[in-house]
Amino acid sequence: MFSQYKIFIEKYIPYNFIEWTLFKSKLKVERFKKGETILHIGDTCTQLRFIKSGLVRAYIITEDGKDYTWSIFFNDKNSHMVNLFVIDYDSFLNQISSRLNIEVIEDCELFSIDYKDVQFLYDKLKKGERFGRLMSQEAYSYLHNQTIERQTKTAQERFDDFMKKTPFLLEKVPQYQIASLLDITPQYLSQLKRRYNKN
Repeated sequence: MFSQYKIFIEKYIPYNFIEWTLFKSKLKVERFKKGETILHIGDTCTQLRFIKSGLVRAYIITEDGKDYTWSIFFNDKNSHMVNLFVIDYDSFLNQISSRLNIEVIEDCELFSIDYKDVQFLYDKLKKGERFGRLMSQEAYSYLHNQTIERQTKTAQERFDDFMKKTPFLLEKVPQYQIASLLDITPQYLSQLKRRYNKN
């Protein structure tokens, strides 16, 4: 059941049979339906979740009540660690209130592990602690680059990058959510899509 997760983890750190058996004993399967909220703003993120199938998004609500997509989680050949783990990293690592909502866009199946069990594995397995460090490093690197790209790349370049890496999301995710992820208006996203489809 957890073979997909094992394959993913072993891209970073190989586990022997005993280590994997201990790790696997802490995992559980969760299923959510489209429209369900996995995490609310103000709650503490106590689960590290790996997305096996479906689509999930994290978003914030701005002061003027606008919905702003922070990240989209999916499992695909182009996924990075930050796409695969459904989590508010800051809330999870520091056990503080989340500033994100996390909602299901498409029915999904997730593997999850409790915060206390993650800490247990860090204590018992050196490889577990190393994996946690790699996860944090990749999350920081992703957000660092995402912030810089939003400031330095044109809307066209951001759209082109999105279409190179994740074109299938365009058909599955509501347009206003993609527009906010790319930091452009839905109207401008429509223009970019029309130009793209003509080429």
